[in-house]
This record gives sequence, C-alpha cells and structure tokens, in this order.
Amino acid sequence: MRVFKFGGASVKDASGVKNVVKVLEEVGHNNTLLVVSAMGKTTNAMEDIVNAYFKDKSLLTSVVHEVIQYHDHILNDLFSNDKHPVFARVKTLFDEVQGFLVWNKSPKYGFVYDQVVGYGELVSTTILSAYLNEIGIPNQWLDVRSLIKTNDDYRDAIVNWEKTQKNVTEKVDKRKLNITQGFLGSDDNNFTTTLGREGSDYTAAILAYCLNAEEVTIWKDVPGVLNADPRYFEKTELLNKISYREAIELAFYGASVIHPKTLQPLQRKEIPLHVKSFINPKDKGTTVGKGIGIEPKVPCFIVKKNLVLMKLSSLDFSFIVEDSISELFKLLHDHQMKVDLIQNSAISFSVCVDNKFDKLEELLNLLKSRFKVVHQEGVSLYTIRHFDTEAITSLQKGKEILLEQRGKETVQLVVQ
Repeated sequence: MRVFKFGGASVKDASGVKNVVKVLEEVGHNNTLLVVSAMGKTTNAMEDIVNAYFKDKSLLTSVVHEVIQYHDHILNDLFSNDKHPVFARVKTLFDEVQGFLVWNKSPKYGFVYDQVVGYGELVSTTILSAYLNEIGIPNQWLDVRSLIKTNDDYRDAIVNWEKTQKNVTEKVDKRKLNITQGFLGSDDNNFTTTLGREGSDYTAAILAYCLNAEEVTIWKDVPGVLNADPRYFEKTELLNKISYREAIELAFYGASVIHPKTLQPLQRKEIPLHVKSFINPKDKGTTVGKGIGIEPKVPCFIVKKNLVLMKLSSLDFSFIVEDSISELFKLLHDHQMKVDLIQNSAISFSVCVDNKFDKLEELLNLLKSRFKVVHQEGVSLYTIRHFDTEAITSLQKGKEILLEQRGKETVQLVVQ
C-alpha cells in the first residue's frame, strides 16, 4: 500500500481539488491512503477563531463566518447541485465547532485549540472524498482520530504506538482508496489532539509505519527537496537523493519541506519517502531512503526566524557547570521552549530558542532570579550543512552576527 500526503496548498481551492484528481489519475490510486491537510490557510483561520474566543468573543461570529464562506465557495465550484449531501455534512461540522465554543467550560488554551483547529482537516477531507465519489472514484473516508491515539499533551501530542497499530490494522482496508486527515489524533477520553503544526507529514509516516507501506509521497508545490527555501534564498538546487540520516539532520535544523518527526518511523522500517510536485507529478522529485549523504553534494541552507537568543551568566562569576546546566534545561523543558542552539563557556551559557508557546516572559522572570540575563527577540538562525567558504561568506554579507558555531559538516549563525 502507498501513502500520499497532500498539503493545504494542493487543496486551497476547487482547481486544487481537481488537480489532486489529475495527480491520482496520472500515478494511480489503487491500494492508496491519502492524508490531507486543511484547505489553503484554513489552519490560520481556525487559530483566529480560537484567539477570538479567548480575547474578544464579539469577533467570533465574523471569523467563523469567513471560514464557512471560504469552504462554501469551494463547494459551489465543485458541486453543481447545492442539495448534494456534502453541503449538509460540512454544515454539521461547522455547527459542531460553534456548539463546542458555546458549551466548553475549559479555560485551557491548548485544549480548546485542539478541539477547534482540527475541523479544518475534517472539512477538507469530507469535501475531497465527496468529490472523488461524485466523479466515479470510490473511496473510504476515515476519521484519523479513531486511528491515531495519543496522550493528552494538547498541541504537541505523543503517539501511543501500540493502540494506533491495533486501530490501523483493524480499520484500514488496504484494497480501497482511503482518505483521512493529517495533524490529528485523540486521547483516551476521545478528545481531539494535534501533533504540532505541519504534523500532517508525521501523520503520513505514522500510518505508513503501521501499514508496512511500500512508500510515502509528499506532494508539494515545489519540485522536491531543495538545498534552500526559495522564499529566502535566490539560487536553489534540487536534491535528487537524501539518506535518512541526512534528511533527519536537515529536519532537525529546521528544513521546512520535511517535518522533523516524519523520518524516524519511516527509517525504522526503511520505507522510502518521495517529495514530488503536484504540478508536475511525473517528475522524479526527491527520494529519501537508505544510503549515504546527499546527491548532489552541495551546501544546504536553512533559516529559522523569529527566535529568541538568551545569554546567561552567573551573578557571582562562579562556573556554569553540570548542576546549573541541568537546572537550565529543566526550566526550558517546563516552559516548552524548543532549543535550537546552545553554546557555553566557564561563566556564561547562550541558548537560541523557539518561543512557540509564548512563555518567554514567565521563563525570564525565573532565570533573572539566578542569573544575569541578556536576551534578544526576533533573531534568525541560519544553518549551512556541507558548508564551504563561499557559502559562509555569501550568508554573512550585510548581516550582524550575534553568535557563530561550527562543526565538521555544519555551521550555524545567529543574526539580528
């Protein structure tokens, strides 16, 4: 069985949905499981709903209405008969969102976020499944929350592999075209959980692992994995082949094409991952699999923006050693700070972190009771894998370098 993942850009409008059909017709769809993200920027719009719920309920009606209108427009473009059952199914899903926002009593942002935001995927797959059936491509719609079981770490849930394996084995018919959602799971109380932003790639890998899939293909609006993000770098080059190890390194440093968690389950069963263009589906794209390094071997550039650089030094000039570092990492963990870079000397410790859960102020107050703290927000972390002198020189040009760290294969620069 094959697993295909289609992201939001591939189903952002009616033309995108029709293009997914074109891809399936060109590459085949028998014995295939589709993992589909929310349409276009719907996840951002659903986040706006959550923010309105917590910050200004007077805005709720309008922001919900905008999301409904966006999907109604796609439905009307795809289905000539407005009495088609899919209209009622989509309406029911949005009614569930609004109903939850009325009866919910939980003050926890993470819990509310997961119950609301995941409807983007439920709606997109409902529309795609109905359209495929309408044009004669029968398929089975699956609620991924009945497949992937997790703990209750909302917004960043951890998979229960044993329960997930059992569910996938029992509920996925390998003989059919199956359609399910990315990004989502459910906890033991059957509340929706999410696997982290961009978690749909990870969903594809989880399901592929449990199905012993032949391969996974991530369909993107780029020709494959490039050596740099074309949004931030002018000259980019397609990587034809990447080893699991190299891809994991690139993902760890923040390469945006492959989710960091995606590669681990695939590597364990040596399931090849293809990254291909949904615009030109017959092109070869990039293959990630067993092997050595990358082909061609060129410098790879990665940038992570809007990070925080903190420099901590001891108040009494004492050494920052094991016990101090252990305490620091516990604080970073407790405040859900993802550490992207560390550098320490005898009496100082620098760390570049991602404040994705907005807990920086709380953390800084605790740190200032123990250390002298200087921090800078809005910094960027550039990483170059397989660097050479020319690559470093071109990257440094015109930038204020706040911190630099080099290894044998990798150089990292924190810049203002």
